[in-house]
Amino acid sequence: MTISSSLNAGVTGLNANATRLAAISDNISNSATAGYKRVQTSFQSMVLGDTGAGSYSAGGVRASTMRLIEENGTLISSNNPTDLAIKGRGFLPVTTEAAMSSGGPLPMYMMTTGSFRPDASGTLRNESGMVLLGVPVGTDGTVPTFPRDSMGGLRPIQIPMNQSDHQPTGRISLGVNLPSTRTVAGAADDPIEMAVEYYNNLGMSDRLNVSFEPNVPAEGEPASNSWTLRIFDTDGETELATHVLQFGAGAANGGRLLSIDGDTEATGEIAVEAVRGGDVQPIAINLGRLGEPGGMSQLGDRFQPASITKDGAPIGALAAVEVDAKGMLNAVYDNGTVRTLAKVPVVDVPNPNGLAMLSGQVYRTTKESGAFFLWDAGDGPVGTVEGFAREESATDVAHELTQMIQTQRAYSSNAKVIQTVDEMLQETTNIKR
Repeated sequence: MTISSSLNAGVTGLNANATRLAAISDNISNSATAGYKRVQTSFQSMVLGDTGAGSYSAGGVRASTMRLIEENGTLISSNNPTDLAIKGRGFLPVTTEAAMSSGGPLPMYMMTTGSFRPDASGTLRNESGMVLLGVPVGTDGTVPTFPRDSMGGLRPIQIPMNQSDHQPTGRISLGVNLPSTRTVAGAADDPIEMAVEYYNNLGMSDRLNVSFEPNVPAEGEPASNSWTLRIFDTDGETELATHVLQFGAGAANGGRLLSIDGDTEATGEIAVEAVRGGDVQPIAINLGRLGEPGGMSQLGDRFQPASITKDGAPIGALAAVEVDAKGMLNAVYDNGTVRTLAKVPVVDVPNPNGLAMLSGQVYRTTKESGAFFLWDAGDGPVGTVEGFAREESATDVAHELTQMIQTQRAYSSNAKVIQTVDEMLQETTNIKR
């Protein structure tokens, strides 16, 4: 009976609009939830077909929902360096704290944003217990090769909160001017001495004693423009290196370092090995490019240590943690040392909207989403990793309120259909009276 189908159609209309209202309510209630992805409701008509000439059976409507995970919310700044968000496509790799504690294989979960902070062990986790994953970086700062389609290379990221660090000196640059008047006949041959500080393997300040001895020519001979460089260890007695430096005197190369030990093709670097407690610390000492300005020089009549620089740093405590756009998580120490701890890759799937959503804006792969792949941040289709940032909810409250008004009207209209059918059925039963 077509009138009965009208009643059923009205009921399906009530159910469909109730589903739509539930989705709207969820969207509005999460309008301030960081990383929330809104739910969209779509209606599809159900057709039962003709039941006979001149009659029609209403099939009604069916509601379906889809979470628009690929929609990005606005990024807002925060004051926590490990508040992370993806600027563009992609997800942060995370796992559960429970899985990490069990010691078994780590399951892959994903988030578009998260407020991660170190716990008592220094592991970065958010308030929901999700642990940030990354690729540990070697002590030399290089990122090892890791599988892109599995969890094999990912580990929970830990911050060395109570550890100190240092960086031994590996390179010293000497920008020193030697007086040209000391390499002429009759000049004093006493050496010019100076001390150069460096940081040893144990993070302590140490020094090299450097001596410049002028090679004074015999009476009546031209200026030698030559010096003997001697480098001694801290005790001033253990000689680490001896080299003869030759400077130019012509119009084009006057005062410039031309050769080291007679070698005009040298790199301008000499190597020494400082020894402390039996441990060797190699240090490269740069004197400047041969034949070019800068570095060592021999001009005028004054000794001037114009520029002496070195790398390395003494022992220092952790001062800050930073994450750059490429996903490199760096520890910054108060001695100026910056050490890269881990690389956070960006996870991508072929169909983000096919991911299954769990509590806390966490997602996992499904058959519909496809398998995940780990990209370097900013490469391929994925975006960059932003520190000091959170992703706002993708809910547009004004749009949702408009949808709510439409849903309310549609629900009232379907209720009116049911009321009308009820009155018509009442009229039908009154025929017998």
